[in-house]
Amino acid sequence: ICIAHPSKALPEIMRYIAVFALLTACALADESYYSFSKSVGSGGGSSYSVTGEGRITAVRVWELYSNYIYGFQIRYGVLWSPVVGYVSGEPNEIELFEGERIIQVSGKYAHYIQSLIFATNKGRSLHVGQSSGSSFNMYPTHPNAELRFLSGRVSGPPTALQAHWAVLDTDSSENN
Repeated sequence: ICIAHPSKALPEIMRYIAVFALLTACALADESYYSFSKSVGSGGGSSYSVTGEGRITAVRVWELYSNYIYGFQIRYGVLWSPVVGYVSGEPNEIELFEGERIIQVSGKYAHYIQSLIFATNKGRSLHVGQSSGSSFNMYPTHPNAELRFLSGRVSGPPTALQAHWAVLDTDSSENN
């Protein structure tokens, strides 16, 4: 009969528990409901973050003479965020339908954000700006996630952009 010494068995059990906890954490990380896209643009100026309560229901974008993005604004429910950048002339706007969400942000950048494309899960999109510069394409890692907020830098017009994605918990917020 072989009887294990208690002081030697305990570290072995702890090792198995640690490995199990690590594997569980890795499995849960693959199902993350939050992700963010790499920042694009020159990044000069002051930082901004456009956030709000509930689902994004509309986006406005101003461009300067069919050139670069001059400013933008996001509506959460019925409330518009402050404008990032400047307002000039009439905005290009997309108002989202019931159950529609933004699932992709693409465009071009140089010193400023040159163009923006907001695409929805219903196949609609808003295209604004000039298609020159380096391309970017931002989308969530989780298939049910949607655009929750934008951040970046602004020096007059926006110079950098980063998209943040999450699955909206419709039980704890309004489903607009």
